[in-house]
Amino acid sequence: RHVDFVNAYGLTETSSTIALLGAEDHRIAFASDDPDVRRRLGSVGKPLPSIELEIRNDAGKALGPNEQGEIFVRGDQVSGEYLHKRAVSDDGWFATNDGGWVDKDGYLYVDGRLDDVIVRGGENISPGEIEHVLREDDSVADCAVLGLPCPTWGEKVAAVIVGKGDNVDCDALAAMVRARLRSTKTPEAWFIRTELPYNETGKLLRRVLKAELSADC
Repeated sequence: RHVDFVNAYGLTETSSTIALLGAEDHRIAFASDDPDVRRRLGSVGKPLPSIELEIRNDAGKALGPNEQGEIFVRGDQVSGEYLHKRAVSDDGWFATNDGGWVDKDGYLYVDGRLDDVIVRGGENISPGEIEHVLREDDSVADCAVLGLPCPTWGEKVAAVIVGKGDNVDCDALAAMVRARLRSTKTPEAWFIRTELPYNETGKLLRRVLKAELSADC
């Protein structure tokens, strides 16, 4: 029996779904040998036709393909107010507080909450960007990247890995991240776990990991 997969992204303030990776996108990505196409499995698809979406930097400037920033959306389904507070700008744009980027083909990649950004020596590092790379390795079943206290840099990059077996090679994973990204984004601390903490809706409880691992720093 065949099962179709759909991946969606949305928020309460946007009346749920604003981007969707449909079943056909999944089939194409699974069948492709092109790494750029296969990478779409880590995306949330393309914005719905009713939604305008921009990636903006800290100054509010709209960014181009493959540039990371904050996800902004606009559309009729975006709530003007949430919890009795105005949620959108005067021209209707809603700041999601999620970091992400859009590739050249229009697929949206969500890096996570901006509150989860790691600040290492003044550089803002997105955990999601590193997690996307780690998940491409066949030995990684699941992973989480977070910042831990560091006397030299303020925070250091740490990775928690759930392996598919006993063959997780952290040195090899570090080399892969360094080659794909750069040395400052390469995890300096590695932890192996049998599972990661999630809430009832499937959201990673990064703060739980951070509190637990920070106690040992």
